[in-house]
Amino acid sequence: MSLPPEKASELKQIIHNHLLKMDIHGKIREVLAATVREEQGPAGRPLSETDFLQALQRRGIIEDVMKGLHLTQEVQTDSERGSRPKAAPHLDNNNITLLEKTVIDPSRRHLYVQVLGGKAFLEHLQEPEPLPGQVCSTLTLYLHFRNQRFRSKPVPCACEPDLKEGFLLEVQREGTGEGSKMADATAMLSLCDPVHIVLIRTDTSGETALVSSYFLDWRAVLGSPNGKTCFAVELMGVGSECKVPAGVLTISLELYPPLTEALSAAVISTQQSLERQRTAEKERLFLVYAKQWWREFLEIRPSNQSKMVKIFAQDENGINRPTCSYVRVLRAGRLLESPRQVARFVSLLAHEKAPVVGGGGKQEQWCTLMAFLCRGKGDCEDHAALLCSLLLGFGLDAYVCVGTKAKGTPHAWVLTRGADGSITFWESLTAHRYLHRAIDPDAPPLAPQPKPSSPYRTVGCVFNHLTFLANCQPSDAVELCVFDLQNQSRWKAMSEEALKTVCAPGSTTSLPPLPPLCAPSLDPAAASNQLELEMRLLVSEHRKDLELATVWDDHLSYLLSSALSAYELERCTGVSCGNEEFQDAVRRAVPDGHTFKGFPIHFLHRNARRAFATCLRSVFCEEIVCCRGDHVRLAVRVRVFAYPENACAVWLMFACKYRSVL
Repeated sequence: MSLPPEKASELKQIIHNHLLKMDIHGKIREVLAATVREEQGPAGRPLSETDFLQALQRRGIIEDVMKGLHLTQEVQTDSERGSRPKAAPHLDNNNITLLEKTVIDPSRRHLYVQVLGGKAFLEHLQEPEPLPGQVCSTLTLYLHFRNQRFRSKPVPCACEPDLKEGFLLEVQREGTGEGSKMADATAMLSLCDPVHIVLIRTDTSGETALVSSYFLDWRAVLGSPNGKTCFAVELMGVGSECKVPAGVLTISLELYPPLTEALSAAVISTQQSLERQRTAEKERLFLVYAKQWWREFLEIRPSNQSKMVKIFAQDENGINRPTCSYVRVLRAGRLLESPRQVARFVSLLAHEKAPVVGGGGKQEQWCTLMAFLCRGKGDCEDHAALLCSLLLGFGLDAYVCVGTKAKGTPHAWVLTRGADGSITFWESLTAHRYLHRAIDPDAPPLAPQPKPSSPYRTVGCVFNHLTFLANCQPSDAVELCVFDLQNQSRWKAMSEEALKTVCAPGSTTSLPPLPPLCAPSLDPAAASNQLELEMRLLVSEHRKDLELATVWDDHLSYLLSSALSAYELERCTGVSCGNEEFQDAVRRAVPDGHTFKGFPIHFLHRNARRAFATCLRSVFCEEIVCCRGDHVRLAVRVRVFAYPENACAVWLMFACKYRSVL
């Protein structure tokens, strides 16, 4: 193995650190003294280097060193080859869990965040000890820092969960304009980006819940003389429990390479205090402006009081933030290829309202993007903000709309304006699109009017990362609304300059950083095969209970693939294709005098039993699964389509063919 000089020196440093940790010098001195006493003898024969090495080997010193030191090397993916330098071997110690993929550049600063365990997770106080092989609820940590995302291994839920994981974070990021010069203490003190820690609980059925969302200020390590510090972090709950502790994590921070000269604690606390003061002042001035703006809006007409104008919204930590700050320009790289595919991806993230203890209606909770993505589900506002952010990334003029749908239910969706002035509504929960044409209330009675095509009833405001506009038209009914957003007699705008002071990236330290989307780690083919085998087993068991034999037609099962692929393509693009070929293939596979029946269905999860129970609620599916007749052949096909963040579109199709008997 040949290494460049800088990697070789780095490897030497890692081995040197490991030997220091083992106190190898002390052990060698002990062995040397014992060997001199035992083996020199009365003749006074001098000891050779070979004698000494044999003595070390006999006492197991060399074996101990090699046991503790394992050198592993990064295996690069195809996308990384040619674009990233090879990783130097790194230390894989039994007590320290390092990431499997680590590229260490000794000329750049890195922060090693080590979670040393959890305590006082009292919600799991009565949690029984999991038996070997038993499926149990788990806790998983997710981290985001300066465009880097990490996740820990899931561990069983417990009062003291075994959350022990290490994460190597780059403090200096390539392509951020920070240059190749190694950051000194002063430069790092000015980096106010926190480490966002999100804790997720996954139950035995695969359902996820947000336990805590915490922003860690890592700069305390800059004041440590040896570049290391360790402390406890109290995690608070979320939503209505944001004032209740969820548990405690012990966290160790280590800077690599360590600073030559540490900062004083007073300098660090002064910097943090100044940042908090600046943020508080900006937020105070914006609140004063927002109150004045709201008074002016109400003076236009009294009925404006009842319109859904959402200037502020609470996040999962109970912090009030301007709604514009939830929308940012987000580019998906090569993970998503078009705006329609973006809409499909967002619709695959499950819809779930914020949980409420007891009655009292809906608990309002808008999530930070990191918490929403880690949890994999959220309310309509979370979906709309993410869809708007991604559409802005694709260059569209997109806005989040806040209003109501049928029965006056509060709702949020997305609006895009075309260059020709056309208005399109995007439903973030279903990926449906609606072309909006306003009704003209002043038109003659017999003049043709467009029929409302969307499910939305009223709209109170629209906003994105730069703009906030309140609807000041006489009626807030969507069908009557004219979305001429530059017209100040129809839409009252907030000052863009005022919004930038609290919503622009880097404007305040309280603004959560924007995480990138993660590529799917799921293997769609393997997941499809696994789910299909489970469905076959469930169908066979169900028919056995009905005293029916089950004969599978593998060829017919394979033919169903083209239909499932066409269904997903139609959901992504809105264009139906491939149906003729599927019908032709089925006609050729079904002999004369036989009947074919098929039942496709779509899911957002990969739980076979749950999916099968849902399918049996359909009369059409039950007819196929419980089919009786002559020469009955059954088929089932599963296709799992993987999207970013491991969001899945699962298509399932049952089919049967049998000889028709009159």
